[in-house]
Amino acid sequence: MYLYPLLVVIAASSYGVVSTIIKLAMRSGFSVSEAVTSQFFIGFCLAAGIFLLSNRRKFSFNGIKILIIAGVLTGLTNIVYGHSLNYLPASLAVVLLFQFTWIGMLISCITKRQFPSRIESLSLIILVAGTIPAAGLIDVDLSQIPFQGWLWGLAAALCYSLFLFANGRANASMTTSNRLVWVSFFAFMTTAVFQSPEIIWNGTLFNGGLWLYGLALGLFGMIIPVFLFTIAVPKVGLGTSSILSAIELPIAVMVSVILLSETVTALQIVGIVTIILGMGLPVLLSRNGLTINMKSLKTKKLPAVLKDLKKHSS
Repeated sequence: MYLYPLLVVIAASSYGVVSTIIKLAMRSGFSVSEAVTSQFFIGFCLAAGIFLLSNRRKFSFNGIKILIIAGVLTGLTNIVYGHSLNYLPASLAVVLLFQFTWIGMLISCITKRQFPSRIESLSLIILVAGTIPAAGLIDVDLSQIPFQGWLWGLAAALCYSLFLFANGRANASMTTSNRLVWVSFFAFMTTAVFQSPEIIWNGTLFNGGLWLYGLALGLFGMIIPVFLFTIAVPKVGLGTSSILSAIELPIAVMVSVILLSETVTALQIVGIVTIILGMGLPVLLSRNGLTINMKSLKTKKLPAVLKDLKKHSS
């Protein structure tokens, strides 16, 4: 009941580390474009290595269409979010990206043709209420923010929500490592078109030390989240996955405090606690125990579920 939601939380938490790693790369003299390109190139290389080492089946093309969409959306989320930073302060950009919580719930309601439960609705209200103080947005002047900045920020949230939706629709007959290769490949190709692919052949990536940041970004921004989302989102459901993914913002704040020595105010702490409370409501209060396929879980004990995860990773 709690294992698959935990995988969603771990996946979203790994995304929360990415912004801090990019800032560390910038301190070392690299641009955001170079860091993002290294993330998806090394992420694809890691995914290919995992497939070759762990998969004994032939490379599958079954269900590739939805994986192309998932990969493109992964790359577009980073591209559009980076573009929003040209118009928005970082705190506001984070808040707009965070709107994937209710956008994901909306997509889930449309596809399922049903309204969210009372617990999910209450959870979303609490999440939105905690976002503004957690991001330190209370003292930001919004009067000078250009209109296109709002559009780019919300577009990033939409891309991220659609990525979660596409990931949850991936073909179950294809192994997780096979899906990971496809998603990472098309994410890299999308990024290469708009970012800095020249770092691969001009020596910046390997001779300049960028590969260290690319390795960390590839793990936390591609391999771990895509792998775990692919396993868990179909079990948990898009709506609840969007709520649980709210952990990304608190993790981003905490990691920036630890690694970048950034200060956090008491108001931000209150916002973080509010977000954690909001994302925990569906788990703690739902009488149905989340939107998991309970029929399959009733016939499986924990060892059987772990065996299921092992099957996905092989």
